[in-house]
Amino acid sequence: MTSTSSAVPSTGLPFPRSEYEYRLQKVFEAMERANLDALLVTALGNLQYLSGYDGRGAIFMPFPLILVPGQKPTLVVREFDLRSVRLGSWVEELVSYRDQADFAPVCADAIRRFGFKGRIGLELGCWNLAPADVNAVHTELPDMKFVDASRLVARIAAIKTTMELEAMRSAMKMTDLAVRVFQQSLREGVSEAEVAASIEREVEQAGGVVPASSTSSSLLFGDRTKLPHGSAKHNAIRNNEPAFMELGGVQSGYHCGLVRSAVLGRHAETESLHDLSIAVLEAVISVIRPGVTAGEVDAAGREVLKRHGRPGLLNHRVGYQTGINWVERGYISLEPGAEDILEPNMTLHMPIILCGESGYVFGTSEHVLVTQQGSEILSSTPHTLYRA
Repeated sequence: MTSTSSAVPSTGLPFPRSEYEYRLQKVFEAMERANLDALLVTALGNLQYLSGYDGRGAIFMPFPLILVPGQKPTLVVREFDLRSVRLGSWVEELVSYRDQADFAPVCADAIRRFGFKGRIGLELGCWNLAPADVNAVHTELPDMKFVDASRLVARIAAIKTTMELEAMRSAMKMTDLAVRVFQQSLREGVSEAEVAASIEREVEQAGGVVPASSTSSSLLFGDRTKLPHGSAKHNAIRNNEPAFMELGGVQSGYHCGLVRSAVLGRHAETESLHDLSIAVLEAVISVIRPGVTAGEVDAAGREVLKRHGRPGLLNHRVGYQTGINWVERGYISLEPGAEDILEPNMTLHMPIILCGESGYVFGTSEHVLVTQQGSEILSSTPHTLYRA
């Protein structure tokens, strides 16, 4: 085991140290309210939110950030990734382990150094922490009580600071540019892959990033718009076919996704779906304001579909909390019955993607900021259907 403590270089961090210290203090306050003596942050988005490190190495093994109120945070990482973590994080106390088998004893030893026995919160409902990891740490610390704290950091991260909102507005500018390239590129015979390449090239020239050809993005033409998700392929669009995109610009790890659809010529079925998706989206946006629950937002959209006699077209939630990473398990979800209360400076993405009777998956979305009075749409491109 190797433990290091060194000055953190200023390069590699998208925000000043004071921003991360502010976030950490808010988490400490939440931990005290939850009666937690310690918290192990393992979800990649939460790890990046609090430490600055993007968690690339943690894809393979856990990189827990150990938080104890009033104490300096400790980040447990793979020895292989130690240098990258040191450059990409403001956290000074780094403890390393070499292989998977070393993780639990090294992590447990780092926890023992804080000198307490009590309640430790784990992000059990998030990605990147396997049951085997939990069992191994519990075996090393049998006297500790482990409790689920999956939503603790997510609730803090839901409310954006000024710096975070600046990053998201910058990301949305790149998303809007991607939308315009998507629309202007549509002509008979052009392929999804060609449009994705054009988007990435134009956005890169503008100094931004939109991973249009990645597996996390969707760019689909024709019958492939019947897929709920799909990266760009060498599939060309023909006249009288639909086109669909769900892409997001990225700035400092913050994503601003957007759904936009188009038709080359005419396509009655998807045009009808899109008209209805607009009605649902606008109903959803109209009720967003501080004090409203996530479930009430979801219900407003479903009520539109009920009035049209087509409630089955929407078989997923109407939206979700956004920020670092496109989505993170444990974030606020705008779904039936959700009791999370909206607050100013939350950011939400509402992809109203309807599933038609013959299989087409089509619709539109907006990315909004919850304001003191209601909501602000972050995109500058209309959510209406584009006709080429």
